[in-house]
Amino acid sequence: MAFLTSRFPQLQRFFYSHYFFGGLRQAVGVLLPAIVLISLFQLYSAGMVASIGAACVAVIDQPGGPRRNSINLMLVAILLGTLTATATGLATAHAALVWITVPVLCFVFSMLTVYGKQGGLMAFACLLVMTLTLRTPMAPHAVLVYAVSSFLGGLFYFLYSCLAHRLLWHREEQQALSVALFATADYLAARARFYDVNTDLEACYRDLIRTQADMTEQHQAARNTVLREQPTGRKRSDTRRYTALNIFIDMVSMLDSLVATHTDYATLRRNLPDSDVLIFARDTLFKLSDNINKIALNVSRNQKTLERNSAKAELRAIEFELDQYRKNGFAQAEPEVYALLVQILRRLRNCTNIVERMAEHTRKADASELVDLRLEKALNRFLSRSEIRLGMITSNLRLDSPHFRYAARVAIASLLALATSAALSYFVAREGDGHATSSHGYWIILTIIIILKPGYALTRQRNGWRLMGTLIGCVLTLLLFNLNHNPDIDFAVLVAACVLGYSLIQVNYMTAAVFNTIYILLVFHLITPGSSFVIGERLVDTVIGCILALLCSYILPWWEYGFMESLAKAARNASQRFLASGLHYAALSRRLEQARDMPAAEREKLTAEQHEAELAWRLARKSSYISFGNYASAFYRMMAEPVSRQKHVPELNHLLIQFHVLSSQISAAIPLLATLPEVPPGVRQSLDAIDALLRDQDATPPASIETEGDLATLAYPLRQMVKAAQLIRQEMRGLEPPLPMPRLGRIKPEKSAAQ
Repeated sequence: MAFLTSRFPQLQRFFYSHYFFGGLRQAVGVLLPAIVLISLFQLYSAGMVASIGAACVAVIDQPGGPRRNSINLMLVAILLGTLTATATGLATAHAALVWITVPVLCFVFSMLTVYGKQGGLMAFACLLVMTLTLRTPMAPHAVLVYAVSSFLGGLFYFLYSCLAHRLLWHREEQQALSVALFATADYLAARARFYDVNTDLEACYRDLIRTQADMTEQHQAARNTVLREQPTGRKRSDTRRYTALNIFIDMVSMLDSLVATHTDYATLRRNLPDSDVLIFARDTLFKLSDNINKIALNVSRNQKTLERNSAKAELRAIEFELDQYRKNGFAQAEPEVYALLVQILRRLRNCTNIVERMAEHTRKADASELVDLRLEKALNRFLSRSEIRLGMITSNLRLDSPHFRYAARVAIASLLALATSAALSYFVAREGDGHATSSHGYWIILTIIIILKPGYALTRQRNGWRLMGTLIGCVLTLLLFNLNHNPDIDFAVLVAACVLGYSLIQVNYMTAAVFNTIYILLVFHLITPGSSFVIGERLVDTVIGCILALLCSYILPWWEYGFMESLAKAARNASQRFLASGLHYAALSRRLEQARDMPAAEREKLTAEQHEAELAWRLARKSSYISFGNYASAFYRMMAEPVSRQKHVPELNHLLIQFHVLSSQISAAIPLLATLPEVPPGVRQSLDAIDALLRDQDATPPASIETEGDLATLAYPLRQMVKAAQLIRQEMRGLEPPLPMPRLGRIKPEKSAAQ
């Protein structure tokens, strides 16, 4: 294993990530009830049911989420899972009740998607229990035993998860932080490619935006883990918490510097096509990316970062090139481009220092001070919040709701699955085949609830992955059955497949489908050894389920373009709030700098206001990144849909780029505005115009702005912000439906004088 991970860096990232650690924890919690009950008490049926109940709760126990939310959701999953097992078990005794119960449960639980990702996990957990309960009909007296076994299995996993978290909390923090650092390193590498004149700018933008959306998600997961329990200075574990928190704050600080280095790369390439500055900037970012990868790996392994790549040579080379430009008159001929290059150098130097400090944090054993951000309860505001109200479901019980349409699709698909299973059962009975294919018809429903998603693109994508993964898993399991006849080896493979199936579900869905197929087939093989017919049956059921899921994705479809306008408005409004909160913070910073003769009490009050404004700006920046990530993800999902369902593609693509430009330049401009003694009139008018344009109001920015002295550094991001705001307003107008033509009444001919 050590040899493989050293030769393949991606394997290192996976095996030291919270994905593998969480998958291992989930697999142990799911398998342990079955192992104990079967090996010690020979309770095969109760053991399998208890594992089903544990699996329901394990679906909720995903790495990277807020711990308090996970605890509450796991308790709800135990309750809903037990009720689902009871209702489904009672229905299995009567075929007519199954035809009523299954579609109703599918509809009700699918409506839980209104609560976002956590609601979707809850829906899948309950539908998983429902589907697996459909395996065999049960008498009413057996339903109670089944429900109690499921409840105890879920309760066991809940207690097991709480104990594992209490014992391994630091490991969870390290791994969540490591995944966020790896995502940050990928983001640096994506930015480095912009400085390579041989790469296509459009391709670079697409790669950067996808990488940024993933990084934003991983950073939020790290926030939820690292900030959820802050050091108080009174616990023995506080040293490790300080280290993780320091690294996290430095990572966010470096992201600020990186985002603020955005520039018009087309202009830079046009003015400096053969400049060594671009090469040195690219190499610096690649080295920083490699250093962060090393730090991330060492954080996950709880090791010190001793080896690193120095970027001092590249930074000194950039300094030399800029000095040559200044001597050759380039600074006077192109002052804004030269100021931009100076700004890039400063940012790269700042990022280099931050990366070195992050590496130093891994070497310190007595970290006790936080950098850049004071430790206080206000940090809790950076954690994600989930709003759960019953009204969110009732208000979506309408045909124009995408959640209602999705729930209806799942219910209809479950009816078609039941009808298909009944038809197969009738056909098998007529043919007199000894194998009861219909006894495993629930696998069709299981395939449908796994594949069928609210969006068409994700459904189609998962369809192919699920089908391919099942095919590969069936082939590998058949080979295992033919080459091995030792049940101990089969059980070892079962455990490994279960661990990898849980670990890969968020990383590589097709590979996860391979291991989950192997796991399920081995479970049936160990329960009823000697039968390989179940392999072919699983494959046939999966193919049928995939076909039904794909066909049902066209029933009451909700295409992504229906969301795009609202997501674009949300991104624009988030950018406006980001700018407004930044201007407020900059204004307070200028007041604080000018208030040196102010009484101590008033100055302390102003300092507190300035610190609060800084936190508000950081929160607005986080919201801006999240809104942009939601918009970008929806745009790329739309591009995976049929061409006939892609609308306003040029406008939406331009908005994608301009939102990114605007956010980057706001991050660059606000710190510069905070250091000015006063804001010149031209700069103030430009900022007012940008704010008005983002509010969808008419505004005319000044023809020129001040560029004397340090203002030259501010001129470029300000002009880019004005241009981006104008283009955003223009493209947003293009998304609006055209005004209806006025209906003209019938014009009567005028009567002539003779008439």
